[in-house]
Amino acid sequence: MIKIGIIIGSTRPGRNGDRVAQWVRDLAAEHAGDAARFKLVDLSDYALPLLDEAIPAARTPGRQPHSRRWAERIGSYDAYIFVTPEYNTAPPASLTNAIDYLYQEWGGKPVAYVGYGIFGAVMAVQKRRAQAGVLRMADIGPQVALSLREDFVNFADFRPREQHTAEVHRLVDELLAWARALGPLRAAPVAVHQNA
Repeated sequence: MIKIGIIIGSTRPGRNGDRVAQWVRDLAAEHAGDAARFKLVDLSDYALPLLDEAIPAARTPGRQPHSRRWAERIGSYDAYIFVTPEYNTAPPASLTNAIDYLYQEWGGKPVAYVGYGIFGAVMAVQKRRAQAGVLRMADIGPQVALSLREDFVNFADFRPREQHTAEVHRLVDELLAWARALGPLRAAPVAVHQNA
């Protein structure tokens, strides 16, 4: 069974990301049935400080206990869905920081995006997409863009439009197809960069 981590990218008090991620998980699990297991990964549960590893993750695994705990959790998944808001045209620093802690754990795995913001977090997702290839992730095309104006009441009460259900289904179908195709790559050992 394919294991997919749905990463809640915001740690901000009063965030919308936890409700969006639960909605994605419920739709995805119902749609995929027994083909996959979807688990929420809340960055708030990890309390990662600003990157505090002396050696880049591309060269060596993290040495701090919080780094190892994070690496173990992320390494256990076959694919990811990043749920991200957009702050000042960018993803939140909490998500960027969490991604930067790791290298090997991301490689050979597909990643999909669900964004929420005034314009659906399209610019924040573009910045995440630019990083995916460097981390050897397969950046899939389908994306869900939720508007704070149209999918939330008073910018807070999450009420997604019906069209987004089909978008989540397409995203899940492609994510699973990529996860199956990349299975042999995930099983192969990864050479660690010495010049990072």
